[in-house]
Amino acid sequence: MVLEILHYGHPALRPRGAPVPAVSPEIRAFVADLLETMYDAHGIGLAAQQVGRALQVAVIDVRGVKDRPSQLWLDGAPADVPSFMPLVLLNPVITPAGETVAGPEGCLSFPELYADIPRADPIEVRAMNLDSQPFAFRAGGLLGRAIQHEADHLNGILFIDRMSKVRRDELREELDQLQAGTKAALAAPQGKRRAG
Repeated sequence: MVLEILHYGHPALRPRGAPVPAVSPEIRAFVADLLETMYDAHGIGLAAQQVGRALQVAVIDVRGVKDRPSQLWLDGAPADVPSFMPLVLLNPVITPAGETVAGPEGCLSFPELYADIPRADPIEVRAMNLDSQPFAFRAGGLLGRAIQHEADHLNGILFIDRMSKVRRDELREELDQLQAGTKAALAAPQGKRRAG
């Protein structure tokens, strides 16, 4: 099922997600909905908060991006990124493993807004999979960036929080309009609300 993606200004984007203790049928169904929603929106990542759930659940799939490479290492050896997709991360923990590099990012909760955001490259990732098993890997390039972006969402951090003040000021008018539109939609009577 395609879910509504919440836009900037919605309060559900800010809470830290609750850990997932174990994978239940409900979590599996939610992950399937997250993936369907991400693909429908032509995104490469989506976090639970972006559809109004405060859970430590995110999905990523970078296979469609050809102009920005991704790197993946399993047990210290290079691995095939496409065969690892789609990536489901439950309760992810990210540890920087390299220098901080600025690179372009967008966000489905901020349609058509982009900025260079500083992120560690590469990173070490620990998480739980859909079999309730822990797994670990190292990621770099676009994959590492996408994982950090989604992990931020899981902790109530938005990419505008990591933007330079200069870029945020440049986007001020668009951000204010987006936030005002979201708040107006939330204030509208239930039957009059429009989809995001």
